[in-house]
Amino acid sequence: MFGYVRPSLGRLGEEDRQRFAAVYCGLCRTLDRLYGTAARFILNYDFTFLAVLLSPPEAEAALRRPCIAHPLRARDYFPGNEALETAADCSVILAWWQLRDGAADHSGPASVKYRAAGAALSGAYRKARQRRESFDRSCRELLEQLGGMERERCPSMDRPADTFACLLRSIGGEVEDPLRRRVTEELLYHLGRWIYLIDAADDLEEDFASGNYNPLICRFALESGRLTEEARESLVISLDQSVRRMAAAYELWDFGVWSPIIQSTVYEGLFCVGKAVLEGSFQTGGMSWRASGRNKEQL
Repeated sequence: MFGYVRPSLGRLGEEDRQRFAAVYCGLCRTLDRLYGTAARFILNYDFTFLAVLLSPPEAEAALRRPCIAHPLRARDYFPGNEALETAADCSVILAWWQLRDGAADHSGPASVKYRAAGAALSGAYRKARQRRESFDRSCRELLEQLGGMERERCPSMDRPADTFACLLRSIGGEVEDPLRRRVTEELLYHLGRWIYLIDAADDLEEDFASGNYNPLICRFALESGRLTEEARESLVISLDQSVRRMAAAYELWDFGVWSPIIQSTVYEGLFCVGKAVLEGSFQTGGMSWRASGRNKEQL
């Protein structure tokens, strides 16, 4: 999984920071309730953001109690609801397919690691597949297409990015309201494209050293594990375009109490993470992540 999609917490008020943290903890508990303790290890910010996108405009009351990660200090969390369950189901399915592909793409100890993790998640995957058949089918078909592009070392960065974007967009099909579904699909499509490209930039040095496929290496004919200035400028333009499309989609729907969190993510958080990745300073970190960056008026 990735973990790039997060709000700029330093620009949120205390209530909104606590609300986001409660979604994060609620997703962790939902993963545990539906799929067992092992599923908690796939928890990340990306699917926390998905749960926020899918949540009704008014937040329910948070509960507070200690947990396995914080046994001595109680944490607020939202109890399981449809948005959290959708995020949990989809995160299990996508994680399992990624582990499966990782096992196929690696050999030796690395392959063993992927296979062991996939085996630990297999029971959860079978349950999630039954709950979200459409998304599982999309994952299988689109990741197979993506794997074909990687094997042929596709020289385009847009084709594989579009394929992963379509995969993430398919989650929007879980939304019942037609207008909200279209808004959500548009948001998720461009978010998926942004995630794919920023992940490629984050893995660039490692992929160059190992010889693994990376669309940026092929697209810009790189001779090292670093972007040239021209390649960097081209990538930034492409990333910024995806974020602007997300912002345009966001403005078409009233997300209620979740609006500050989504605004903080779309208008600032993604720019901050992208900048940190391109500078080589990005850390996966925890909830204490802070950064300053562009604001809404600069889009």
